[in-house]
Amino acid sequence: MVPSISHAKTVLANGLRVVSLELPHLHTASVVVYAKVGSRYETAADNGLSHFLEHMLFRGTASHPSSYQLNFAIESLGGTLYAETGRDYSLYQIALAAGQVGAGIQLLGEIFTDPQFMQIDLEREMILEEILEDFDEDGQLINVDDLTRRLAFADHALGASITGPVANVERFTVADCRRHLARFYGARNLVLCASGPVNPSEVHAHAEKAFGKLHPGEPAQSPTPAEPDGPRYQHVHHAGTQTAVQLAFRGIPETHPDFPVQQTILRVLDDGMSTRLHYRLCDQQGLAYSVGAGLDTFHDSGLLVLDGASAHAKLPRLVTEMRKLCDELAETEATPAELGKALVRYQCDLDAACDDPDALAGWFGGGELFGPPLSYQAKLARMQAVTAADVRRVAGEVFRPERLTVVSVGVLSAKAERDVRAAVEGPRPQLAKASRRA
Repeated sequence: MVPSISHAKTVLANGLRVVSLELPHLHTASVVVYAKVGSRYETAADNGLSHFLEHMLFRGTASHPSSYQLNFAIESLGGTLYAETGRDYSLYQIALAAGQVGAGIQLLGEIFTDPQFMQIDLEREMILEEILEDFDEDGQLINVDDLTRRLAFADHALGASITGPVANVERFTVADCRRHLARFYGARNLVLCASGPVNPSEVHAHAEKAFGKLHPGEPAQSPTPAEPDGPRYQHVHHAGTQTAVQLAFRGIPETHPDFPVQQTILRVLDDGMSTRLHYRLCDQQGLAYSVGAGLDTFHDSGLLVLDGASAHAKLPRLVTEMRKLCDELAETEATPAELGKALVRYQCDLDAACDDPDALAGWFGGGELFGPPLSYQAKLARMQAVTAADVRRVAGEVFRPERLTVVSVGVLSAKAERDVRAAVEGPRPQLAKASRRA
């Protein structure tokens, strides 16, 4: 049985897109503002300002002029204000009792139309504490996620950190916050979504009242990153009991017709303890306690990332075996059982999202930032159409050496580092065999 998702979209006169998901079977609601803002839209001088502004928007409005008063008002509606900044988006979300959607929209509107930006130096100290988690005692970056993306995307802003450098954070002012707010929080660069037992006409009316006077602004733009020219490898020395590693392949963007094939590849590699990554590397070879894989995708680019951590001496073999798993998908077809399980689990995740107002808001509201979101039926049909031949073909495209970036953080002997580099920069097995046959 296909879940019923009533999806309505309206647009205010200023360009704000209002998405309503009427789900009378649910008992709580979610109200979210999505903004196309983040590190990929920043200059080097402004890197970190999107994240800094997100923090400062918690510091009160004219009606609730302190962080305490603002949070107390939101929490009195039954939820908590949650926010996050990514590389190409930011979101501000309130989970609510069903009857409080209008009040939640009003509070979100105040945050963007009348922020007070109080106590900037106190907020700055908190952000600097957050940034310290990514560095060692010598000021060296050890966050493997940031290191990998910096190396994979080179000079493109997608390689910049979300929090920005300390020097930037130390000098950001209220004037910088207001400038960034004016540039990126215009109505045309935002989506407001209400999900749960809501009435779309009422949601639109509340949105008009709370956001109708917001200036239109313009949608944010960013160039597409250049084609990869790897393989690339970097090791960062950091004392500890294990060495962490990420293998990141430049992947297929969300808008590409083969994106569902890439999703299937991910699930064949890592979607439960019986999938190839965990079973082969952990269960059968004992190379790591935990390994994983994920997609970090955008409308025009992305990464398929394998990650893990192991005892230092095991890392060369761990990297070698990870590459072998990828090469196998490019050389031989996934089994019918693997594809069948991947499809069942994908549909289970779709069904679970239909019972989660936050997940549905992200699906239809967050998706609206970059294009019309797909329906349940369309998503499922795309995955049902994926074949074993598709998986092999797309794996052959994605897992090419030139698309590979590898970063390790930990303690490696000179020999171990050479062995890892050889595993990264060496040819794919099937290419070496072809060369010998020739």
